[in-house]
Amino acid sequence: MELTDFSKPGEKKKLIWAAVLGLIAIVFLWWTFIGFGKSTPTAPARTSTTQQTPGNRPSQSRPVNSSSNGTEPQLTNISYMQEVVLPGPGPNVPEPKRNIFAYVLKPVQPAPAVLPSQTPTPTPPVLLANINPQNVYARTADFTLELAGDKFSPDMRVFVDGRELQTKYKGPQQMSATVPAAIIANPGMRDVQVKTQNGSAYSNSAKLSIAPAPTPNYSYVGIIGTPTHADTAILQDKNNKEILSVQRGDLLSGRFRVTSISEKEIVFMDANLKIKHTLAMTEGERVAGAPLGRPTPRVDSEDDEP
Repeated sequence: MELTDFSKPGEKKKLIWAAVLGLIAIVFLWWTFIGFGKSTPTAPARTSTTQQTPGNRPSQSRPVNSSSNGTEPQLTNISYMQEVVLPGPGPNVPEPKRNIFAYVLKPVQPAPAVLPSQTPTPTPPVLLANINPQNVYARTADFTLELAGDKFSPDMRVFVDGRELQTKYKGPQQMSATVPAAIIANPGMRDVQVKTQNGSAYSNSAKLSIAPAPTPNYSYVGIIGTPTHADTAILQDKNNKEILSVQRGDLLSGRFRVTSISEKEIVFMDANLKIKHTLAMTEGERVAGAPLGRPTPRVDSEDDEP
């Protein structure tokens, strides 16, 4: 075995490191198995002290037994142990009264409205394109209604509000019918349709408008008459309250001709529409200078002398 040569610097360093590592190993083993000081004393267990009650009875203490082999005596005194007393049942609380008839109804959700499916209206096989005239006045006389369209046939008739009219067939695209005065006696709308009597062929509907007829805008407020002169009617214009004196044959407002005058009424004839209008006598509105009735005519045979 060769001896270490300390004259070499590397050999000295190896020796020093070996000594340091050995010392560290010794210190580590000493700390692991022996330690460097006393261990921290363990704190004694605390015993709970409870207030002695009649129900809590202390346990009897027993003497400490020493072992014959000289070992540490065992602690047999269990005076620190006490009986555990569980709490008794709580007070008897009666069950709350319940009304078996009281209950909450669940709100009923309304069913969603279901719209009925609409069946499309079939296209009429016959076309009614136009009627002439489309507007007439009420209370006028009979007139002829001209109809234009397509697919007219001789067995078809014109109906107004479901009433069959006297019809004249002129061709597949033209017809005419006579509308009686009774159908247009009142204002309103009328449905015009072309169809066969059994309804197998029919057209779309057209509208005939019936407008109210113009009326004289006057009030009949008095009459003046003498044995030798024709009666004179006193009228009051409703618009400007003007007083007018008219006789038979006079034309008012460019269309109303006076045809009859009496103490009860005055009669006009519409010169354009040939409609008769009757106005009963009324007091009218009080206007200065307007007579409100027929004055008493002077008697020629009356003696003026006292």
